[in-house]
Amino acid sequence: MPDTRAQSLAAIFRALSDPTRVQIVHILAAAPEAVCVCDFTAAFDLGQPTISHHLATLCEAGIVTSFKRGIWAFYQLNP
Repeated sequence: MPDTRAQSLAAIFRALSDPTRVQIVHILAAAPEAVCVCDFTAAFDLGQPTISHHLATLCEAGIVTSFKRGIWAFYQLNP
């Protein structure tokens, strides 16, 4: 396996090494459309900054994409 592919996979596995991030991916996989960040803060007993950190980690690993609609950020699995 090329080093770049191994590094890419390791980044994905690191991003999925947290149970909250696994739950976020599960929610996104079951959602018929993009999910608002406000829905994640309601689904977990965590503060908005913590949820944003988890979502940023998933975005950086390429698992999740986001877009803004007004003042809200929406997230979906990266196709």
